[in-house]
Amino acid sequence: MSFLYDKAPLLILKSDFLVVFLCFSLQKKIDKYHVMKNINFQKLLTVAFVLMLTGISTRAFAQKEAFIDSQYILNNIPEYNDAQETLNSLSAKWQKEIAEKHQQVQQMVQKFQAESILLPADVRKSRQTEIEKANQEVTVLQKKYFGPDGELFKKRQELVGPIQEKVYNAIQTVANNENIDFVFDKASSPTLIYGNPKYDISDAVLDEVGKVMQTATPAQRK
Repeated sequence: MSFLYDKAPLLILKSDFLVVFLCFSLQKKIDKYHVMKNINFQKLLTVAFVLMLTGISTRAFAQKEAFIDSQYILNNIPEYNDAQETLNSLSAKWQKEIAEKHQQVQQMVQKFQAESILLPADVRKSRQTEIEKANQEVTVLQKKYFGPDGELFKKRQELVGPIQEKVYNAIQTVANNENIDFVFDKASSPTLIYGNPKYDISDAVLDEVGKVMQTATPAQRK
């Protein structure tokens, strides 16, 4: 079953050369028209050449294209959903920890503001240093958990990375089997406004992924 429209490969077909051959054959039959011979011959060659180039040009740019919905594919892989739940749970846990630390800093600031007028200069300076240090600790904690190379990023790579690799391999397999030149991702492409469902190979990719890990059955997919 093909999910794509078929187009001819980049070849110069025998029919292209046949046109040229016929032109030469026809020319021999009009030898008696000596005056028009050269003109007719040139016209026939021109037409044949244009026809041949047109066929070559059309086939040269002929390509197969398809698209997928990566979010649909991932949502129908139980292991991915489990990974997302784990990541969401960790994210909520770390956000709570940061919020508690931030609240402690706020309490320190409020207490300092209420008491600063009565504090000796050295004590006031010491309290300000403590607040700055506590605030820096919150910033460091945020970076540790949610920074570009933070714990959440590393955990996502650990849990989701292998799944994404299997999906990518499946896309490659389906594309090779279907002779597809380009595969677009509907979920992440801002320019794909509409895609004909018959060119959507998402289910074929899910079937391929299902050979190496559990996926939702066609009836369970949503």
